[in-house]
Amino acid sequence: MILSRPSAPSPHPRQIANWLLCIASLVFLMVVVGGITRLTESGLSITQWNPVSGTIPPLSHGDWLKEFTLYQGTTEYQTVNRHMTLSEFKFIFFWEYFHRLIGRFIGVAFALPFIWFAWKRAVPPGYGWRLAALLALGGLQGAIGWWMVVSGLVNRVDVSHIRLAVHLLNALFIMGGLIWTAWDLRALAHDPAARPARVGGLAIFALLMLTAQLCLGAFTAGLRAGYAFDSWPLMGDRLFPQGVAMLEPLWRNIIDNPVVVQFVHRWFAWVVAGTLVLLALRAQRAGSKGPAHMVMTLVVLQIALGISTLLSGVALWIAVAHQAVGALLVAATVICCHRLGRREG
Repeated sequence: MILSRPSAPSPHPRQIANWLLCIASLVFLMVVVGGITRLTESGLSITQWNPVSGTIPPLSHGDWLKEFTLYQGTTEYQTVNRHMTLSEFKFIFFWEYFHRLIGRFIGVAFALPFIWFAWKRAVPPGYGWRLAALLALGGLQGAIGWWMVVSGLVNRVDVSHIRLAVHLLNALFIMGGLIWTAWDLRALAHDPAARPARVGGLAIFALLMLTAQLCLGAFTAGLRAGYAFDSWPLMGDRLFPQGVAMLEPLWRNIIDNPVVVQFVHRWFAWVVAGTLVLLALRAQRAGSKGPAHMVMTLVVLQIALGISTLLSGVALWIAVAHQAVGALLVAATVICCHRLGRREG
């Protein structure tokens, strides 16, 4: 059967919007699995980047021994995990493999339908470049992931917290871009004359503040700063602990000093929360009650999970829930900003 291309454009904004929301859900899943991968210290278990052949996991005992031997050459194994058994290695290998497998699946699930929609001339005017940019960012995310892993293979027992932050923020940016574009397309399906939503000043400020807090969260995770103090609201018996060795120059402390990073992350959260509540109230006054209530609910839940993560000594599933709700808060904030942008546009 020979596929024929339509002679004239035939936009399908609603179908494309639904497809993008499915991809955004997969990106959310990948963020959650990425959190599990980090918290189980599984990220360095696969020491090679094979985008195609790496899809097939080890199938024989010999294959497993080969992968384990490669891992034994890392500084992490030689310094921390010298007594690890093959069975224990398989556990950490699973999470890193699953994380990468989801990434590959997302790439295929985005690229093939995009090609199909483009061939059928179903992409509305002005949206082709956006979809292509999101696809390119997805490819870049894979490269960033490997760039992050490489930083921890030699002379370190973990990956660079800065590269971890770049990896997480790019994933959340992609998810936000997918959701924003889907909401634009849903509006276009309802009204063919609808224009893309604009981003207002408060929305830009709220998104920047949330991005900063997410970056601090990634630094906290990468530096294992959550383990520094497991008390709240005080750090030990003080608001800020005494005798902390400070780095030079001073600005490095907010990036590289675990104690300072935890301190700033725990208190800057309230500034971000206040900003998001203001955004939600503005959206509620504009008639977008659903997204506004969603943002406010997730803000409260996220703060509760953040405190619980500290008090539990960074218990695995509480910390994973904290990262998952953070991603949901990004999605809710993007929707709230979009709805507000359409009202004010």
